[in-house]
Amino acid sequence: MSKEPVTQFYEHGRFKVAGGVLPNAITAYRTYGDKKILASSFRHATVDGLTSYMIGPDKALNPEKYYIVTFALFSNGESSSPSNTRPPYDGPYFPEVSYEDNIRAQHVVLTKNWVYRRFSASWASPWAYYWPVMFPDIVERTVVLCGSARTSPHNQCFIEGPMSALLASKDFENGHYKTTPQHGIRAFGRVYSAWAYGQTWYRKHKYLYDGKYANLNSFLREEWEAGFLDSWDANDMLTLINTWQKGDVSLVRHSGDFERCLGEIKAKALIMPCKNDLYFPPEDNEIEVSLMKNTHAEVVVIDSDWGHMAGGGANPEDDAFIKAAIDKFFTENA
Repeated sequence: MSKEPVTQFYEHGRFKVAGGVLPNAITAYRTYGDKKILASSFRHATVDGLTSYMIGPDKALNPEKYYIVTFALFSNGESSSPSNTRPPYDGPYFPEVSYEDNIRAQHVVLTKNWVYRRFSASWASPWAYYWPVMFPDIVERTVVLCGSARTSPHNQCFIEGPMSALLASKDFENGHYKTTPQHGIRAFGRVYSAWAYGQTWYRKHKYLYDGKYANLNSFLREEWEAGFLDSWDANDMLTLINTWQKGDVSLVRHSGDFERCLGEIKAKALIMPCKNDLYFPPEDNEIEVSLMKNTHAEVVVIDSDWGHMAGGGANPEDDAFIKAAIDKFFTENA
C-alpha cells in the first residue's frame, strides 16, 4: 500500500448526544484509495486500527478497488473523548454517547465531504447494523464481523466485570484521577482477558504464543495490562464500554421492536461470528438473520479457537477466511 494516510478531523460544532451535548464535537477519520466506491469502516480502537489486517491490496478492503473511510468513535481518544475535551465536559463529566450518535456524526462527515450518496458497504460491528437501519436508502451492503444488533443480557453482564473492577479501584478516584490509575486499568485488563478468546484457546495454551510468553501471568501482564496502560485513558474506556453495553439497534426508531427493526433492513448482509465468541455467539446472529426477511442475509461462521479475537487480525488463517468470504459476498452482490 502507498504512504499511510494522515488522520483528519471534522469539527461538528455543538452536537447533541444521548447524555447531553458536546460544545465542539470532533470526529477523527482516515481515507484510503481513490476509486469511486465508498466503504465506510468503523472500529472501537484507533482510527488506523484496521490498517494492519483489513486494508491493503491483498486484504479484505482493497484501496485499489474501494474508497475506504475509517472512523474513530467518540471516546476512543482521537474523536471527542473525556481525555481530550475541555471543561466543563472533560473527564468524568463527559456525556453518555450512543452508537446512534456516532453514526449521525459519521454521516455528516461523509455527506459534507463527498458527493457519493450510496455506499458499497458498511463495515465492522455492531455499527454495521446501525447504518442500514438509520440510513436505509444509502447502504447497499453491510458486513457484520463478530458483533450483534443488540447487546445481549449475557454480554451486558460480562461488561459489568471489567467496568466494576476499574470503578472500584483505589486509584480511579471516581474519574478525577490526576495520574494514570494503574491499579484500576490493570484490573480492567485482567478481568477482560478471560472473555476475549474462549475456553478452547486457553485449554490449548495458545496464550504462550509459541514461546513468546513464559507463562499465563507473563501473557496477562504484557498483553492485557500493558495493552490498556499504553493506549487508553480510563474515562475514555468507561464511556466506550457504556456505549457498547447499551447498544440496541431497535431503539433507533422502532421503540425496541427487534423483529420489526431487522425485518425492515434492505441492505444485503454478511454476518460473520466466530464459533466460540463469548461476546457475540453465532446463535444470536442466526436469530437476527432469520428476522431479516426483507433482504438477502447470511451467516458465515469463522471456525476458529480465537473467540472474539478471530475478527481482530489475531492470526493469518482467520484473516484469510474472512477475506475470502467478503470477496465472495462483494462479488456475488455487486
